[in-house]
Amino acid sequence: GEQSEMIRSLNRLVKAVGVIIIPVGAVLFAQQYLIAGTPLRESVTGMVAAILGMIPEGLYLLASVAMVVSVMRLGRQKVLVHDMKCIETLARVNVLCVDKTGTITYGNPVVTDIRTYAGISENDLLKAAGSLEKGSEHPLAEAIVSDCEKKNIILEKVNDFEALFGKGIKGRLSSGKLYYAGNEKLMDEAHIAISSEIKKEIEQFAKQGKTPLLFADETQIIGMIAVADVVKPTSREAVRQFKEYGIHVIMLTGDNEVTAQAIKDQVGIDEVIAGVLPTQKEEKISALKNSGHKVAMIGDGINDAPALASADVGIAIGAGTDVAIESADIVLMKNDLLDAVGAIRLSKAVIRNIKENLFWAFFYNSIGIPLAAGQVFL
Repeated sequence: GEQSEMIRSLNRLVKAVGVIIIPVGAVLFAQQYLIAGTPLRESVTGMVAAILGMIPEGLYLLASVAMVVSVMRLGRQKVLVHDMKCIETLARVNVLCVDKTGTITYGNPVVTDIRTYAGISENDLLKAAGSLEKGSEHPLAEAIVSDCEKKNIILEKVNDFEALFGKGIKGRLSSGKLYYAGNEKLMDEAHIAISSEIKKEIEQFAKQGKTPLLFADETQIIGMIAVADVVKPTSREAVRQFKEYGIHVIMLTGDNEVTAQAIKDQVGIDEVIAGVLPTQKEEKISALKNSGHKVAMIGDGINDAPALASADVGIAIGAGTDVAIESADIVLMKNDLLDAVGAIRLSKAVIRNIKENLFWAFFYNSIGIPLAAGQVFL
């Protein structure tokens, strides 16, 4: 695989040492054999001893063993590493981008409020909403389908179903009428007006940390369903520890600004970028990398896969989609952000250990080389 930055540095160091030790060995041999008149066998033995003392043969072993041990320790903590070089990169991360749903929160939201408009009944709204959302893999959709099942609402088959990442979904019910389900961006694109009263309700739900989903037919909004996701109890502590390591934490979410700010305040995140599409997540990460930051991304969904692949280190939640897991360098099997803190802590300890080992390797080499060379000159 691709070599890590540290291994490339060791390569350059070994090459530099190699350029030096051969001429030094030749000088030592010449001094012994040609000038001092030492027998050939003893001259060769002394030269080889000096050269072996100068070769930094332990450097690769030091780094490789430390990396392997760290991967094994993470494995015991249910943190799977796809590529060892990401351990080194993780130790240098200074910006962490985190998805909200399923990462900071449990990703198992429930329906909290239902609003109907245009004279539609609550059951009819839920039937249309559940039928549409049944084709979606998003956790918010699962909440609505689950609510329909609890209320014994029979769902219809949907034709011409289409998922619009970051906006919502659309499809035709048995009546042949086209329905939309999603956020305000989707309604704007479909040229469906949102009244000031509905906008006020959206804002109120968002302030409470709830995610409002709009439902419309071809001409007007027919209802709104508010869904709330519970923040994991360890998320706040994990964010606090990230910040202790000097890591700037950014939440990237497709939710609206008000809802995102409510979660930000609850968890203590440094910065929130709300209302982003999947491609915009990737663009944000690329922009951070281009400005010189080492960026890690934590996510769990299909929407996060491009961002996970783009980041210097992609970290997937084990309960997430296969696409996200395949795109990531590290997988947190326990779905807990504190495990990401543990991985960062261990990666920093590994790099510190390697540097300490390098110091002692050079220390004993600096003593051994003069001794070996001295044997030649004696």
